[in-house]
Amino acid sequence: MKIGNLLTILLLLCMSEQTFAQTWPSKSVTLVVSYPPGGGADAVARSLSGPLGKALGTTVIVENKPGASGQIAAALVAKSTPDGYTLLLDASSFSVNPGLFKKLPYDATRDFKVLGLLALFPNVLLVNPNFPAKSVKELVAMAKNKPEEISYATSGNGSAQHMSGAMFEIKADIKMQGIPYKGGALALNDVIAGQVPVLFGTIASTRSYIETKKLTALAVTSKKRVNALPDIPTMAEAGVPAYEVYEWNAIFAPSGTPDAVVKKLSDAIAIAMQTPEMKEKIPQLGGEIYQGTLAEGNQFIQNQIQEWTKIIREKNISLN
Repeated sequence: MKIGNLLTILLLLCMSEQTFAQTWPSKSVTLVVSYPPGGGADAVARSLSGPLGKALGTTVIVENKPGASGQIAAALVAKSTPDGYTLLLDASSFSVNPGLFKKLPYDATRDFKVLGLLALFPNVLLVNPNFPAKSVKELVAMAKNKPEEISYATSGNGSAQHMSGAMFEIKADIKMQGIPYKGGALALNDVIAGQVPVLFGTIASTRSYIETKKLTALAVTSKKRVNALPDIPTMAEAGVPAYEVYEWNAIFAPSGTPDAVVKKLSDAIAIAMQTPEMKEKIPQLGGEIYQGTLAEGNQFIQNQIQEWTKIIREKNISLN
């Protein structure tokens, strides 16, 4: 093919993309959520759909596609037409899956473009009030004295609670036992009942139990103290340096989505996240709206994939 003909084709393609971006959106946008209705990710999606639709000038439809730790939703969006009309709202499991599963029906790095890191949700390290350790330092000392004898409840292998505990073991140089349950509610109930002494829980689901003294909070997993629990130290303040763990939500588009459409979506998401609705909703869920740039949010997610993959390999975590 002659160079002139090639340049003409490239020019036509660029013009076509620009024309598409100028008329986009011309129909509703579907926001596919990787978790079932009623959970944190679903709450964020449904709260965001109104402000985001207003910012885009169209309707945003929330569609739940739960299953396989988010793989079903992610695979659906990865294989969808890259026109900006089908998006993925996923959680921190997105960054855990590449290390946890030997084979995924998508490539977490190559098949998606990050449109926005929405919010960060720190966990809180909790113990049953009757447990002897009343601080992180006391818990670490007990675990060093009794390797693998102290257990912590999780909502399953590879879950956010499990990964928080695995990182705690590595950073504190201790060995504990993660006890997997079929769901976070069951894990939480057994810690309250004293069947298992330790839990890394979400602030939203455990705050009321902390306030009523049914659980004792030892530390939050964020870099800074949390407004919802201002008297609870960070893990670093409590004696475990370089420990920082968040659950998070982000929105992704298929990798082939035109850059101009990606920018429209990213700008609209940024606007929507600063509306009164979202400024009220995110703290209610125990989180903080992410304040970094789109590039910083993308780098955060890539760092998460690398970090969790390393921890999964180091701790030999599997779904078995």
